Amino acid sequence: MENPPLSVRHLQSTRSQLICYLITSTLTTMNTIEAIHHRISANKFDTTRSLSQAEIQELVQLATEAPSSLNIQHWRFVAVTKTEDKTRLKAVAFDQQKVVDAPVVFIVLGDVRGHEKLAAALEPLVVAGTFDRKMADGWLGAAGHLYGSNLQMARDEAIRSASLAAMTLMLAAEAKGMASGPMIGFDPDGVRREFQIPDRYVPVMLLPVGYASVGNWARKPRFALKDVLFLGHGQDLPA
Repeated sequence: MENPPLSVRHLQSTRSQLICYLITSTLTTMNTIEAIHHRISANKFDTTRSLSQAEIQELVQLATEAPSSLNIQHWRFVAVTKTEDKTRLKAVAFDQQKVVDAPVVFIVLGDVRGHEKLAAALEPLVVAGTFDRKMADGWLGAAGHLYGSNLQMARDEAIRSASLAAMTLMLAAEAKGMASGPMIGFDPDGVRREFQIPDRYVPVMLLPVGYASVGNWARKPRFALKDVLFLGHGQDLPA
């Protein structure tokens, strides 16, 4: 049997690629939504299962895909994996057992001076032609104005961006079959002291990640949509 004409083969190839794309996109979307619905804040971790350095690096790499103001990327992560280091961390986290049970605990930090590195983040965009130099300079000026002279705004943005990255990491962990348990129960100054963290970094949260053990609570209920979504205006919000 003769091969179909080139135009037909091209059409068949294009159709196959489109089908593969649609299937992959649907599965990816479903997996993302499934991860959102399935995620819990774990308190109990399987102490017999570890995470490799490559797995830890992949989680943080995925976390850095989160958005941030002006692409400043305020987030920084300290990955605590050694038993003796987790024991020290537990001591400044109100002795919560999950800190030592999880194979890794991320100290999630926000850089209040992150805007000082914005030029390095924008330069690849200029080189690629995505931005022209005038646009990049405009962003640098805006960052200096917003954050350089307003410490409170800089701190707020550092916490906001680091939190977005932490949530991205949690969803990435969930999608890979892991569990996570974000924590605000810790002494920020104690964490800084024990892990030699400079003052420019705000300890935003501790994030244990690993594999869930038995005994975790079921997913806690959320408020009904009518209690959290208000269309067009906020006059119906409780005062």
